[in-house]
Amino acid sequence: MIPRAVAVVVPAHNEEQLLPHALRSVRVAAAHPLLRGVRVLTVVAADACSDATAAVAHDAGTSTLTVHERNVGRARAAGVARALELLGGPVGTWIASTDADSTVPHDWLAHHLARAQEGWDAVVGTVTTAVGPGGPTELALRHHALYTASRPPVGPWPHPHVHGANLGVDASAYLAVGGFPPLPLGEDQALVAALRCNGHRVLRTADCPVVTSARLVPRAQGGFGHYLAALAAPSEREGGPEDHSLRDDGVNIAK
Repeated sequence: MIPRAVAVVVPAHNEEQLLPHALRSVRVAAAHPLLRGVRVLTVVAADACSDATAAVAHDAGTSTLTVHERNVGRARAAGVARALELLGGPVGTWIASTDADSTVPHDWLAHHLARAQEGWDAVVGTVTTAVGPGGPTELALRHHALYTASRPPVGPWPHPHVHGANLGVDASAYLAVGGFPPLPLGEDQALVAALRCNGHRVLRTADCPVVTSARLVPRAQGGFGHYLAALAAPSEREGGPEDHSLRDDGVNIAK
């Protein structure tokens, strides 16, 4: 498929502080030379917000949708539905999903479109955690060691992780499997599992990671923030943390 349009969908719950950084990174990615002639539409689904998230998104020039679900699966699905409505349907459209507390690299959308042109129906990417100006923290180093434990010393890494912060899918394939299910957690894993079960070509790649926050106060129980909080807990320093993540083919650290 050669995409004619890209829908970048960002669910956000009380993210007025980090959302501007996320949207700035998406704007940079949308300006990549390889996207010349491709329409890029960013939709922010402001979900049950009590802060200025929706206003921040609107002021940044994005299409802003307000929902009251407090459910990331429903919020992502609502964002995709709005994007496809504005873009005139799924044909030739690539859906790129990220999160409001994440920043995408400058070639993120170019990477996704190149994989779509190769015939992949979905791209499942990886994330790295943001660290302070002083360099890697103990938590970041521990997370990196666990996260990359299955990575071979050379060659591609068909990693076991699934993150809504770094996920792309052809819109027609997305609709064919029912889209993001209405789950408060694990909607990204469920979508990828449905794509695989229905014979769609799914690429797991670590080539273009997204940087996500390492905050220890999670927005969703059982998600990536909850995993990091468990990793940092003093009671779990010995013997390693319990795996709080959801599973697909292997250990998935949800985001």
